Amino acid sequence: KPDWDKLVAEFKGHASTLVADVDCTAGGKELCNSVGVRGYPTIKYGDPADLQDYKGGRDFDALKKFAQGLGPQCGPAHIDLCDEAKKKQIEEFLALSSETRQKMITEKEAEQEKLEADFKKLVDG
Repeated sequence: KPDWDKLVAEFKGHASTLVADVDCTAGGKELCNSVGVRGYPTIKYGDPADLQDYKGGRDFDALKKFAQGLGPQCGPAHIDLCDEAKKKQIEEFLALSSETRQKMITEKEAEQEKLEADFKKLVDG
């Protein structure tokens, strides 16, 4: 944690990179669940709508080197950074009504919940 806190301080106010932490056991529990945090500590990076798991070193130098390489990524706000396939997918989603997108999200969440319940049932016996 001291190395992480040092990294947070190092990137405070950075123009394009946010380094922060969330307490997944308290007020941040809902956020952590929504981005797939399953164990602690977990480090995520990337587009807030599509966070990826960090698998690198946990010391300050490794974290800093990784964070320095981060920047804007493909997404609705930076479509110019996307390949043609991703641009097409984003444009298709943006063309949908918010009601249609919400319905798709709800359906996928229900599928995920069923898969997790089926898995738990299989594991627990």
